[in-house]
Amino acid sequence: MGRHYFHLHLISDATGETLITVSRAVAAQYQGVSSIEHIYPLVRSLAHLDKVIAEIGASPGIVLFTLVDPELGRRLEAACKEIGAPCLSVLRPILDLFQSYIGTVSTPRPGAQHTLNADYFRRIEALNFTMMHDDGQQSENYEAADVLLVGVSRTSKTPTSIYLANRGIKTANIPFVPNVPLPRSIEHLRKPLVVGLLASPERIVQIRTNRLLSMNASQDSPYVDRVLVADEVARSRKLFNAHGWPVIDVTRRSIEETAAAIIDLYRVHRLKFIAS
Repeated sequence: MGRHYFHLHLISDATGETLITVSRAVAAQYQGVSSIEHIYPLVRSLAHLDKVIAEIGASPGIVLFTLVDPELGRRLEAACKEIGAPCLSVLRPILDLFQSYIGTVSTPRPGAQHTLNADYFRRIEALNFTMMHDDGQQSENYEAADVLLVGVSRTSKTPTSIYLANRGIKTANIPFVPNVPLPRSIEHLRKPLVVGLLASPERIVQIRTNRLLSMNASQDSPYVDRVLVADEVARSRKLFNAHGWPVIDVTRRSIEETAAAIIDLYRVHRLKFIAS
């Protein structure tokens, strides 16, 4: 059975990031179906909107929008009804809920959800830090991190670090390699939360094998030897236990689930650090 495709039109008066995130989260729930995304950012005039409507008419499909200008919203909905394309304002149900609870009407501000504020710059700073401290780089600066991840190769250290950075958490990561000592600076860290990441040897071998295949590299390597990988995992677990670091098994966890567990640990750790 082949893969099915449909047109998905995302119309925003800002960057469109909100629509992209929401639509992809929903689309991921449907196996064998993929969207052909048409993204229209910064739509703030009727002239611009009419050009978008013409493209919807040429490739009908689902239409999602975040247009806080009522006139633009009404024009788009009327056009979609005429075309026969299902249309939904993604923010309207949430705005209505807030209004019914708070008891006041919102003030339309196009792109307000992307206002540059302290939180935005904090996330950018965290992302820059994380990229500079990936895979054991700049170990002398680990005390400036919020979180330090340690684990054998292919335990999702880098993608988890980037996810945490996008939440404003400065994250460094370092690989555990048998017979290669970790930087001495780790022994004396106070501010960062150090977390050990584990996965089953079978899972690690599978990921490493796929990695070698993508590189057209030889499969006859200690890197994917089941016995050696099991030894790596056992040694890393022993190290984590010796230091009293919290451990997360990522075998059956998504990046988001792993990051959520780390964030919970970090909140407790941060409170203890502030109190000390």
